[in-house]
Amino acid sequence: MKKNESSLTSLISAFGRAYHSKYDTPKIFDDFIAKDLITQKEFEDIRENMIKGIQFFNHEIALKFQDNPDEILKWITQVQLSPTPLARAAFCENILFHEIVLGVKQYVILGAGLDTFCFRNQELNDSLEIFEVDYPATQEFKKKRLANSNYQLPDNLHFVSIDFTKDFTLQTLVEEGFMPNKKTFFSLLGVSYYLTKEENAKLIKELFTKVPSGSSIVFDYADDNLFEAKGMSNRVQNMVQMASASGEPMRSCFTYDEMERMLENSGLLIYEHLSPDAINNQFFGDRSDYLSAFETIHYIHAVKK
Repeated sequence: MKKNESSLTSLISAFGRAYHSKYDTPKIFDDFIAKDLITQKEFEDIRENMIKGIQFFNHEIALKFQDNPDEILKWITQVQLSPTPLARAAFCENILFHEIVLGVKQYVILGAGLDTFCFRNQELNDSLEIFEVDYPATQEFKKKRLANSNYQLPDNLHFVSIDFTKDFTLQTLVEEGFMPNKKTFFSLLGVSYYLTKEENAKLIKELFTKVPSGSSIVFDYADDNLFEAKGMSNRVQNMVQMASASGEPMRSCFTYDEMERMLENSGLLIYEHLSPDAINNQFFGDRSDYLSAFETIHYIHAVKK
């Protein structure tokens, strides 16, 4: 990502969530607030760019639906853009609510982008401290959008502006009100593949140095087929190419054994792991549209011993 620019991927991800909330049934994850963080012009611009780019995604679909731009947009959004952001958010928040029952008091969203959890769950304002960690430009962009849509920032929402791949320490969170002695839930969604293996390991080790046993993290990661697999309609290959073109190239992928070792080195045990097939069965079963789990992307819930 270029300096002082908000993340393009966060805007595209919000577009996918907004589209799903408005048009898709049944819902995998209903982010009914995402639409408020995208201007009508941005929504239309993304829509038009996607429709015009159909030749890049699939020549046959371009020909088949050449007179039906809405179906082209649906195909691109459901095949390419939405599957991973929707299912990983549902996976993460399902676990988070369970962890809150088990005593979690703090939720740290790493690479928060245009996340809307705080505003969709205002009943938690008095019981859960929420820390959103992201680039300064992305957070300023988000704050302006919230203000433009008349959303008030609650006292339990804390913005931590930093490039956590370079100079992040737990102390940075502490300075914004984070309490290391309280049971904490971390999410790292749509981030791990943009970091090197070394950066991932360093980040997770730093997160769990002081937090108590039972604290945990949910994240998605790409397996070792990331740079070879094409996926349905070449969507994996397209994802890698689009990330590179947007200035945010994908940098890492892991075998399950590598992931297990990295987490063990930080004192974590894998509590739940979903492969692409398991994700498809859990979140995309019995659908009649184009939505299906992305090849090569896995989800993990890991807990500190």
